[in-house]
Amino acid sequence: MADLLLGQVLSFHSDPFHDGPTAAHHERHGAVLIDSGLITDTGPAETLRIKHPQARITDYGQSLISAGFIDAHVHYPQTAIIASWGKRLIDWLADYTFPEEMRFFDPAYATEIANRYMDLALAHGTTSMCSYATIHPTSVDAFFAAAQSRNLRAYCGKTCMDRNAPPALRDSPQSAYDDSKALLTKWHGQNRLSYVITPRFSPTSTPEQLAALGALWHEYPDCLMQTHLSEQTDEIAWVQDLFPQSRDYLDTYEAQGLLREGAVFGHAIHLRPRERDRLREAGASLVHCPTSNTFIGSGLFDMALAQTLRVGLATDTGGGSSFSMLRTMAAAYEVAQLRGQALHPAQLWWLATAGSARALHAEHEIGNIAKGMEADLTILDLASTPAIAQATRRATDIWQAIFPTIMLGDDRAIKAVWINGKPKREVVRFI
Repeated sequence: MADLLLGQVLSFHSDPFHDGPTAAHHERHGAVLIDSGLITDTGPAETLRIKHPQARITDYGQSLISAGFIDAHVHYPQTAIIASWGKRLIDWLADYTFPEEMRFFDPAYATEIANRYMDLALAHGTTSMCSYATIHPTSVDAFFAAAQSRNLRAYCGKTCMDRNAPPALRDSPQSAYDDSKALLTKWHGQNRLSYVITPRFSPTSTPEQLAALGALWHEYPDCLMQTHLSEQTDEIAWVQDLFPQSRDYLDTYEAQGLLREGAVFGHAIHLRPRERDRLREAGASLVHCPTSNTFIGSGLFDMALAQTLRVGLATDTGGGSSFSMLRTMAAAYEVAQLRGQALHPAQLWWLATAGSARALHAEHEIGNIAKGMEADLTILDLASTPAIAQATRRATDIWQAIFPTIMLGDDRAIKAVWINGKPKREVVRFI
């Protein structure tokens, strides 16, 4: 039997960074029809009730029905160390990340953290994510098994490092290639899962390892490739010392076959003009991680890049300081304000849904409410706390109603989550 969900419905017919707020469509009394995991119809509630009289109705009243949030850059192995006091990126890696990632050789521990991460993400309305694992194949298996059990559309890859990391976290060019290929052939395309080729970043990979992963990507061009780019100024200086032959940070990847469509670069804060031009020409994606960039003191992302590049949004768990894409949207707004860029709520919502889907080359599957899309939905209470409710009562349009939830909302705003056309009733609440 088909399900008919009633409520306020928000969707996009184009990119608000190009077309402004009119790129979004708000149906005040709307409906979404779901059948066999897909959105099969959407429009005014009364129209769809007449068209589909046999559908099972779930009435969410004044709540907002949206595409589920998509977190385009995550380190799920850092779930347990989120909100740890740190200094700069390199200190964070040495003091927290590397010691924690060493624990993921243990399948039981990897499974525990993968399931905890998935429950936290779903509790905050996130229905898809693209994650780094550790160098251990067990960490990839644990992530994909947890995602598969929840029927999520999820992306992940073994993190590859052959230098500048503790010996217990190093592989080699050959083992990085072999392990990644074995995991790719095991998981890529299974159910709703996609493998992502994943060098951590140039400082922890030799040119030989980057080249090996570039060769693997050439063999499997339908995969994504994810890594980090120009997060901090001292990191960039380190890259210059390690790669004196390279023109810039981006060139360390480009020279090894790791720059084209399907490349997903996290952070990309301190880009040089050549790098901006090459990213645009190559059709690469960038992922903005605002809570991480402020928490670790990295810098302020230039959202003007969204005019010409695929740009997604991410929590960057656990360098980022929240599992919530609402909090991440709020941080993106604040970062842009510091650069003199006032982002509209339509642009923020796009970044967390359709924009992130586009960054992951999944815009034909997830990230929007339209016929034929997979039915991953998040339903939000736009008056979830007294502070938000008093602001919402003053709203004269949908954006004034949504913006307080963006700026003040948390997991209490998540009324329900639907995954692939099924309600996720047992959303875990953490107190």
